Amino acid sequence: MVGNNVSHAHNVTKRRFNPNLQSVRAVYKGRVKKMMVCTSCIKSGLVVKAP
Repeated sequence: MVGNNVSHAHNVTKRRFNPNLQSVRAVYKGRVKKMMVCTSCIKSGLVVKAP
């Protein structure tokens, strides 16, 4: 996503909102694989962590 940094003097510059990626050992296609996953996917249960 894209937004703005706004200072107290209301100077506006562009900024980016990057996803919060974490390195996780996850089960993928029946095998354990190390992958970069966003925290919202981990919380919602879309990614199954390896035991």
